[in-house]
Amino acid sequence: MNINLPDSPRRVLAGLVLLLVVAGVITGTALLQGGISPAPASAPSSTFSAERAMRHLEQFAREPRPQGSAASARAERYLADELRAAGLSVTVQQAVGVRASSGLATFGRVDNIVATLPGTDSSGTVVLAAHHDSAAMGPGASDDGAAVAAMLETVRALRTGDRLRNDLVLLITDGEENGLLGAEAFVREHPLGGRGGVVLNFEARGVGGPSLMFETSRNNAGLVELFNDTVPHPRGDSSMVEVYRLLPNDTDFSVLADAGFSGMNFAYIEGGAKYHTAGDSIANLDRGSLQHHGENMLALAQALGDTDLRRTLTADHDDTYFDVLGLKISYPNGLVWPLAVVALAVLGLLTWLARRRGLTTVGRVAVSAVSVAVPLVVAFALGQLVWRVLTWARPSYESGGGLLHRPTAVNVAVIVAGVAALLAWYLLLRRRLGAVALVIGGLTWHVLLGVVCAAYAPGASFLFTAPALMAALGAVVALLVKRPSWSVGALAAGLVVGSAVLPYFAYMVFGAVGLSLAGVGGVFAVLFALLLLPAVALLLPAAPSRRLIATVPATALLASVALVAAGLAIDSPDAGHPAPTHLAYVLNADTGEASWVSADEAPGEWTSEHVDSQNTDALPPGYRRGTLWTGSALAIEATGPDVTAVSRTGTTITFTVRSTRDAPSVTLRLDTPITKATAQIAGEPPVSTTVTGTRKNTWPSEIRLRDLPADGATITVETTGERVRLTAIDETPGLPETTPRPSTTTHSTREDGGVTAVARTYSL
Repeated sequence: MNINLPDSPRRVLAGLVLLLVVAGVITGTALLQGGISPAPASAPSSTFSAERAMRHLEQFAREPRPQGSAASARAERYLADELRAAGLSVTVQQAVGVRASSGLATFGRVDNIVATLPGTDSSGTVVLAAHHDSAAMGPGASDDGAAVAAMLETVRALRTGDRLRNDLVLLITDGEENGLLGAEAFVREHPLGGRGGVVLNFEARGVGGPSLMFETSRNNAGLVELFNDTVPHPRGDSSMVEVYRLLPNDTDFSVLADAGFSGMNFAYIEGGAKYHTAGDSIANLDRGSLQHHGENMLALAQALGDTDLRRTLTADHDDTYFDVLGLKISYPNGLVWPLAVVALAVLGLLTWLARRRGLTTVGRVAVSAVSVAVPLVVAFALGQLVWRVLTWARPSYESGGGLLHRPTAVNVAVIVAGVAALLAWYLLLRRRLGAVALVIGGLTWHVLLGVVCAAYAPGASFLFTAPALMAALGAVVALLVKRPSWSVGALAAGLVVGSAVLPYFAYMVFGAVGLSLAGVGGVFAVLFALLLLPAVALLLPAAPSRRLIATVPATALLASVALVAAGLAIDSPDAGHPAPTHLAYVLNADTGEASWVSADEAPGEWTSEHVDSQNTDALPPGYRRGTLWTGSALAIEATGPDVTAVSRTGTTITFTVRSTRDAPSVTLRLDTPITKATAQIAGEPPVSTTVTGTRKNTWPSEIRLRDLPADGATITVETTGERVRLTAIDETPGLPETTPRPSTTTHSTREDGGVTAVARTYSL
């Protein structure tokens, strides 16, 4: 029985040809999907120039500008003045935004910059959106300063041409980092927030990489067509849209889409280890990413600004869209199920042909398909083991959420470990089941995953259906033709689509979720390698020896171990790539005891100078959230927040809260669940939100007040208990005098780090 695909007298050469084609497609995809070069200031005035946009960014993104800070106010003035100078009508919406999540209500004063440019014959409103506040830990040059600077440069370029037909609105929100507060206030209170329109939102979750269109509103067919036809370098596919819809993550786009806006959301994500840290700086910003943001923004603003929005964006379905070596493929999601069924039918045809030729049996194919679960599970387990080894060797990785500064070697290690699992599976079953059964069994998983995605995430179905369909067609042709070279050509052609989409998606997975979910990357490595089994069958002997069965996967596994060790050495912390660490100063104003506090799982050398135990007895009641390290500190002179009861009716309690030291942020923790919270700040109407669920690893309810004025706020809560204890914690940025932080460390992204907190506990 012939168990090789295809029947070529030069099997090894044929296998190498297949791998060479695969390598060429992967390389070509990487080049075509990469970033772009920044345009100089001398670029034509009607085009976007990253260098010109940088001049704006340098004016407002050299220091952290958290909500309500003096730096934020300076940035607001600069942006408003520049937009007025460009001829737009500018207002600053001052309001109180609100956001609720499980057991938590967040309130904050926001200053949204709203700039308008009326159209000549408007059919709707085009909104360019970004946020001007940054995280407290860094200057936010990428998140989201680059997008704001791109808006100013885009307006300048637009003003060199004729006026747009449609109304153009630039929405630069405040309070995004504290819970999308500015966007919420805009859609709730601003007249333009209720009019709807099409919004283009720009974000960043790193400091470089291409500007990806990763999210759309529902019924996106018209938007997708416009995107592919309009922007010079479109990046992103419908799998990103589907995956993001399944995640709990949100941006301002989420709020605007829920309010009835249609549109698209863009972000670049490379260099994620610098996200929300001091490393999100102008020095680390990839100018090509700024250029790509701006080119997308300008091209879409022009196209949407001059089209009839009532017709262009009218659609009743989503589209699936992706790229294969520069070829844009797009089709309605109504074709997802038919294509999945066709892939299943072609797989059945391949099985029938192989059985008819005496190359396998249906039983062997079924056993092969079931057994594929083993390398998939092992690859996931090995990937997670890599992560556990990394955090054991360098605990600071936990604080970074799995995002390493230099992750390439470890990413490759995870992939190699997955390949080792697959090779072990293949070599163990090769003699018993045959290469053809194993090839078809691997394709079965792709077909079935395509069916599952068709049911639950149709825009991602192409990741499995298209590679399986093309690979199965290639294998069918390889069985039907007589010349070996044609068989090799058919197999190679069948691998093109899979080589273009699956490795790129795996690369995006590593960048988006980091190594804390390394097992997912390992699973995709196995799924892609399953497509390459025809090449493996050609390269390895038909009857592998026991030594080969042990040696090949063991060698791959040892290579993975070596790559992990190399990755740790390469990614050693230094001034340019510091390790994140969490440290806060907490004063219990009721007892006068002060503590250093760290949420690091294993504090590093500098942090360990401040904390030495996990005894939290000296901390204020309700302060602890999760496992903490503590150490004794010298007490500062501070009285803590003032909370005064106003009234109580049943389980509804009203009280006032203010910081006696003018802290901009106050957090309230309650020892009983709340179902509703209302905040009123002088000069603003009361704002309310329903609260469901409870907080984890701390007291069940929490209220955060951001940019709290000196005279405080009035809070009303509806509780589920009769007696309520409340711990009020006010926070100011920075730590009391301590030993200098080493240049090899930086503040972690946890929001209560790098602050001086003073707390008092009250019974209401």
